[in-house]
Amino acid sequence: MKLIGVDVGGTFTDIIYTDTDESISHIHKVATTKEDPSVGIVSGILELCRRFDVDPKSLDHVFHGTTIATNAILEHDGSKTGMITTEGFKDIIHIGRHQRPQNYSIIQDIPWQDRPLVERRNRKTVKERVGLNDGQVAVLESLDENQVRSILDGFRESGIESVVVGFLFSYLYPHHEERVREIIKDEYPEFYVTTSADISPQFREFERFTTAALNGFVGPKVQAYVENLEKRLSESNITCDLHIMCSNGGVATAQTVAEKPVLTMLSGPAAGVLGGEWAGQLSGKKRLITFDVGGTSADIAIVTEDGYSESSARDTWIAGFPVQVPMIDIHTIGAGGGSIAYVDVGGAFHVGPRSAGSYPGPASYGRGGTQPAVTDAHVVLGRLDPDNFLGGEMTIYPDNAVQAVEELSHRLGMGINETAEGILTIVNNNMANAIRAKTVQKGHDPRSFSLMALGGAGPMHAVEVAQILGVPEVIIPPHPGITSATGLLTTDLKYDAVQTLFMQSDKLDLDRVNAIIEKLEKQIQDQLKEAGFAEEDTVVRRYFDCRYIGQGYELRVSVPETTLTPENVSSIWTSFHKYHEQEYGHAFEGSPIEIVNLRLTGIGTMPKIGNPKVPHGSSLEDALVKRQSSVFRVDGALKSVETAFYKRDLLPFDVPFKGPCVILQKDTTTIIPPNCTAVLEQAGNIVIQVEV
Repeated sequence: MKLIGVDVGGTFTDIIYTDTDESISHIHKVATTKEDPSVGIVSGILELCRRFDVDPKSLDHVFHGTTIATNAILEHDGSKTGMITTEGFKDIIHIGRHQRPQNYSIIQDIPWQDRPLVERRNRKTVKERVGLNDGQVAVLESLDENQVRSILDGFRESGIESVVVGFLFSYLYPHHEERVREIIKDEYPEFYVTTSADISPQFREFERFTTAALNGFVGPKVQAYVENLEKRLSESNITCDLHIMCSNGGVATAQTVAEKPVLTMLSGPAAGVLGGEWAGQLSGKKRLITFDVGGTSADIAIVTEDGYSESSARDTWIAGFPVQVPMIDIHTIGAGGGSIAYVDVGGAFHVGPRSAGSYPGPASYGRGGTQPAVTDAHVVLGRLDPDNFLGGEMTIYPDNAVQAVEELSHRLGMGINETAEGILTIVNNNMANAIRAKTVQKGHDPRSFSLMALGGAGPMHAVEVAQILGVPEVIIPPHPGITSATGLLTTDLKYDAVQTLFMQSDKLDLDRVNAIIEKLEKQIQDQLKEAGFAEEDTVVRRYFDCRYIGQGYELRVSVPETTLTPENVSSIWTSFHKYHEQEYGHAFEGSPIEIVNLRLTGIGTMPKIGNPKVPHGSSLEDALVKRQSSVFRVDGALKSVETAFYKRDLLPFDVPFKGPCVILQKDTTTIIPPNCTAVLEQAGNIVIQVEV
């Protein structure tokens, strides 16, 4: 199998090619074309194919991580969206839960009110109502179809592009929403349509409606992007299947993503976690902090012996909006190689979250940027080699970096080296605080993990961040700058199905639960079959979202993959008690447990990248490019110290070397401060023992 992984970042588009039969891999990076990322994707793939003599027609799969949906939400640059909802409930997505995002702030930003996804004038209501009658779902008021058509006529006149349909209790009875979809498809085909029960058939109206609104807001843009990318690939003789990374750690078909783009909100960062987990397995490490730093942001996640964790319902947010779809638990902050350093009007020194991006980029890129960025600080301190940036394919201009940082130093009244080191100190501590939020605040001791440095800037900061946290070991994977692209080649196709139940452990109707499982399992298997998977290449996993009676949020526990019986169902309750104690420090083993949702995840096995063939040399002298003075903090003071610069592909296996040194490779630069020792393992990772 010949596979391509493509991850689009804020600064660079990363591409990896692998031939699983020959165990050959090649990498390439091109600047991200922000106006239309598909341009950079296709040109980058073709450049890689030409460079390594690969026929584009021979490719079997292209796997893609995209930020289109995420950026549309972050920049609030989506489509003009209308909403049809149940009479009397038009303001659910405005009211929310009367919770203040910041409890003690007098002035605060409430995204769903300050930046509504659907403006109030475009939220319309119709007569329809569903409820319970003697415990059974019943239609209390039929859908007024003529009212629906009248609303849609108004939407057409006002220039609405996307229509969201969200009815009360549609997770129990989706037929009214589906009928509106049918009317739109038959009579108003110009509208992009989203139904809340199709996107998230779960209770909690605010979260369900908001998730559907997010899907409708970004839908037309993502659909157009996916269609454009498929067209460009086809015109370039790349006619293989296109699969796109989703937030749940799996890929989906291009058609599925075009219909449900909300599934891709953490597309690229999710792939980075998978790539980090894969690299950890090369060194036999199962407890990892994945530290993925690009040009604009830093993404933090935790991997344990149980794999990566998914966000809980209370923690799943994008740009301040709740998102009720499965997502890997990732914490993102605005800190990266392009983060801009500045002094605010009050005289305070900041780094980020504003980024210079790829154009104009940091001042040292020579593309017109004049503000000092994190990359410029490294250049000033002599920690980057101008002759070997991006493998020598990109020129950087040290004088520009010096000028930008010097201007900032005058405002601060500090020396240029102190200012540059101050930029790095601030951004490193920002990153360390983000890691604490995912470790210490979650009950994990960061000192019991290895820090997996990913992204183009992760290896430049990882050791110093590890020193702040007391993490004893840093791992640099074979291609850290394209680990998200690599992660795309380590995953499978995944589809999720969910149904709200509301049953108590002491009153469990096993016949009903088994019947629902069977129904959802058939739904998942049909989806996998439609995607081209034979049943023997699939697996379906089951979960319950559980809580104690009276609690507001749930924990997810595994369910046996056989018919549920009174004997095997007890293991579920044991797992829940144990998980609750682990998460909150206590459990109530005598209390009944409430099952809120039943979840199924269907997995279709995809071809994957194998263990890398690692280029290497015979001695450190062979790998040595030069020695020059670089500035590091030693014994509390800034000092200029002699620093060795090595080419990674010429390092010998299993030969320890000490810092200060800089490791050069095409997709990143690894900075190893004084008093730290590193070694290149035969599996391909560089492992650094950190002096803490």
